[in-house]
Amino acid sequence: MMTGLERLMRNGALLLRGRRVGLVTHPAAVTRDLIDSVSALLQCGVTLTALFAPEHGFSGTVGDGQIVRDAVHGRTRLPIYSLYGATPEPTPTMLADIDILVFDMQDVGVRFYTFISTLLYVLKGTAKAHIPVVVMDRPNPVTGIVREGPVLTPGFESFVGVATIPLRYGLTLGELAHYLNHTQGVNAELTVIPMAGWQRDMWFDDTGLTWVPTSPAMPHFSTTLVYPGMCLLEGTNVSEGRGTALPFEVCGAPWIDGEALAGSLNALALPGVRFRAMQFVPAASKFAGEVCGGVQIHVIDRAVFRPVTVGLHLLAALKTLYPADFAWLPQSWEGAHPHIDLLTGTDGVRQAIDAGADVTELTAGWADAVAEFEQASRQYWLYA
Repeated sequence: MMTGLERLMRNGALLLRGRRVGLVTHPAAVTRDLIDSVSALLQCGVTLTALFAPEHGFSGTVGDGQIVRDAVHGRTRLPIYSLYGATPEPTPTMLADIDILVFDMQDVGVRFYTFISTLLYVLKGTAKAHIPVVVMDRPNPVTGIVREGPVLTPGFESFVGVATIPLRYGLTLGELAHYLNHTQGVNAELTVIPMAGWQRDMWFDDTGLTWVPTSPAMPHFSTTLVYPGMCLLEGTNVSEGRGTALPFEVCGAPWIDGEALAGSLNALALPGVRFRAMQFVPAASKFAGEVCGGVQIHVIDRAVFRPVTVGLHLLAALKTLYPADFAWLPQSWEGAHPHIDLLTGTDGVRQAIDAGADVTELTAGWADAVAEFEQASRQYWLYA
């Protein structure tokens, strides 16, 4: 299997030769030999003139939601323009010394992971400037065959939800680039360099590639398995495990009885997962320095495990067991909606859980919309 970057390198990056190139990338965009994309392109004789940073910064060390500032690349002395914060779309000034813009990032296949938002804004900015954009494709680590969760409802758009797609959308970034470019009416001059040898049923550890953290709280490939559901806790007053060695794989709060929560969840016999009672002390984020009771989520069979469904059952159990303590966080800094509504792309999830609705019925209600998205997105598939 070869990534888009590796395929570009194999032919000497002829597409980029003789042009001033901007690069949107991060530390996880590496070759099989762990050569970063900046070094790889320079080795091919590409003339880089500007670099662009997404959330977490060009170094990948900036925390969740924290401001990413413009900087200068230490080795090349190239300018690094921030695309996370007040200016998500590359401006004419940023693009002034660029003939073509390259996008090379490793994604995790989930709508609220903001790299796809940066992708859409890059397409918009280059379209306005009449600058071609090249997306070098990489694997969807949680396969390209499973779609799950609600399709975003118009009116709930934000930087953690830029398009009416399911929460887990089952496309690669290259495929999603084509989908967004057409369905959003962007019409950028887009070229996608596909991978070679990737198949839709591949998990990341099937590719032979080495996992490099895509953000501070995405340290392991195993994190991506649970992230689509466990990240929903960001919209609550329950710790999602940030500040621990296992973000999103553990969760809890000082007022949670881990044994009771694990027992309630295991009694549901949800496919492919078990919950183990535990205690932990976050070093940062929610409840930093406090002992939290909670659970660790153990994926037993990833083929049948459905993280969004499991995340919703977890929210429902917390609401039932701890009605006086569990709470949704107030409205997001992005607008009038509570953060959970922006994460799910709808206010229906929050309202259903508050009303004690059956989670199975809730998820079944999304089936038609998800199926419609799958059918509509097939024309943008690059891999059988």
